[in-house]
Amino acid sequence: MGVLNVTPDSFSDGGRWIEPAAALEHAYAMVEAGAALIDIGGESTRPGAAEVSEAEELRRVIPLVEHLSAGLAVPVSVDTSKPAVMRAAIAAGAGLINDVRALRACGALEVVADSQAAVCLMHMQGEPRTMQQAPAYADVVAEVREFLLARAAACLAAGIGSQRIVLDPGFGFGKTLTHNLSLLRHLDALTGGQWPVLVGLSRKSMIGAVLDLPLERRVTGSVAAALLAAAAGARIVRVHDVRETVEALGILRAVRAAP
Repeated sequence: MGVLNVTPDSFSDGGRWIEPAAALEHAYAMVEAGAALIDIGGESTRPGAAEVSEAEELRRVIPLVEHLSAGLAVPVSVDTSKPAVMRAAIAAGAGLINDVRALRACGALEVVADSQAAVCLMHMQGEPRTMQQAPAYADVVAEVREFLLARAAACLAAGIGSQRIVLDPGFGFGKTLTHNLSLLRHLDALTGGQWPVLVGLSRKSMIGAVLDLPLERRVTGSVAAALLAAAAGARIVRVHDVRETVEALGILRAVRAAP
């Protein structure tokens, strides 16, 4: 899954793709590099990020969804928690709603249930603006798993078919470095279940903390983390550096196919 942030303040590439022409060019380039999904985000969810109005998020996202869903050979995902944005994105052709709040906003479950779109349910402790202040767990792996299974059950009860559900442990969302590393170490506790798992580790602060590297030097660490996640059973890796990740996954695929 290639990341397309059309925001001025995303942690990694804020402002770089805010102009529609640049965003479209980057989306096509990521598909050319091997992306099997494009995830469009119009509101940053980095720690401390400011909220974006519904109207502004719609303005940033919907024209891109309309263009890319018609022009790309791969599905388009929209990273949003707002039911109105979900509804408009699905109408514009989005095939997946990627929600950091796991459809907990009022009306979000109903919007997805009334469509044919898939949904990615992410775990987050707290809210983006405050989530990194003091995250705490008795057992991070068990608690994340319990939350995600409960949200999947809520989707099933709302009429969202099981085949439309994806789970995301939410690396960096209300979690310390130790929590993140433990989740990655024990990712098979999630990937061994009923639903496919999406993992987003690309360029995140945990990569920088482990390797003591600034944002612009986290590509190798991000690819290594994506490879670990895929080896542990993750079905989707959400990345900024598509070509490098695709090449690394090609080696994993070849090794797995060897006699």
